[in-house]
Amino acid sequence: MSALFQPFKLKDITLRNRIAVPPMCQYMAIDGRANDWHVSHYAGMARGGAGLVIVEATAVAPEGRITPACTGIWSDELAQAFVPVVQEIKAAGSVPGIQIAHAGRKASANVPWEGDDHIAEGDARGWPTIAPSAIAYGRNLPKVPKAMSIDDIARVRQNFVDAAIRARDVGFEWLELHFAHGYLAQSFFSPHANQRDDIYGGSVENRARFLLETLREVRKVWPENLPLTVRFGVLEYDGRDEQTLLESIGLVRQFKADGMDMLSVTVGFTIPDTTIPWGPAFLGEVTERVRREADVPVSSAWGFGTPEIAERVVKEQQLDLVMVGRSHLVNPHWTYAAAKELGVARPSWTLPAPYAHWLERY
Repeated sequence: MSALFQPFKLKDITLRNRIAVPPMCQYMAIDGRANDWHVSHYAGMARGGAGLVIVEATAVAPEGRITPACTGIWSDELAQAFVPVVQEIKAAGSVPGIQIAHAGRKASANVPWEGDDHIAEGDARGWPTIAPSAIAYGRNLPKVPKAMSIDDIARVRQNFVDAAIRARDVGFEWLELHFAHGYLAQSFFSPHANQRDDIYGGSVENRARFLLETLREVRKVWPENLPLTVRFGVLEYDGRDEQTLLESIGLVRQFKADGMDMLSVTVGFTIPDTTIPWGPAFLGEVTERVRREADVPVSSAWGFGTPEIAERVVKEQQLDLVMVGRSHLVNPHWTYAAAKELGVARPSWTLPAPYAHWLERY
């Protein structure tokens, strides 16, 4: 019996299998607003049979967008634009999730196919960026951000809370806090990006403060019966990986104590000059270690996009849930194809009934 095609229960949510479509930025929004593209895109992902579909990194404030074309949820009007997205995902039998985020010093960038670099000074499309410290990311993102004041920190923390309330109220059933990939929250935790000398910098406890405060406040408003998850980079491949991993596991334990239900394990990406060992399931052993030592359910999204690998990491309990991204873009019905390849009986159950009818009949 396939491990990948067993149901997965977290809080009151039961996924029909262990396959999820992770957040993948589409860069198709206008002034933060989701549109017909997003409805079509996410409906297609859900019809393919994945148990969970998570909407792309959605900014909690205008300056938190990665690019001018990123989705936002900083107003009720923007939240309402997600209603048809939620409805389409549910109609196809998947659970609708959303990732809320603030890009920090990586914000105000051009979309990838137009440069993937900071928007030039003086260009009206751009905006000032903020971060824990006035340190630029570097390379294609050279803009020096404003070091956040205590008031800035409180404001952004509240932005996350307000975004969670809006996501809840429009029907999302799975919430992921984007604390990864060199964006604002990850930058607070990383000594590469955080050189503050107040209560938000210096020691591991201080560097973790913004992340934990934000999680705790979101936990107060997000329904207790629905999953609250975090995506977090547990290492950097910067030469101090064991130390970073130990610090990260300690923080993940605290996430769990403060109400996190699941961790999506990834890389920090807070500095450009690293050597990441890209390859199939390259984070599998790291993810399993986090799962075991922090005693939390885990997922990950790097290099698990073949049925054999996805099946193996779930069967070996390296991951509880497999995030399959690019492979779903190539084939939105990846879940169905994986079921057939793994010999799952009557794999058409992974599809909506009209699709299953035709596939079973002929």
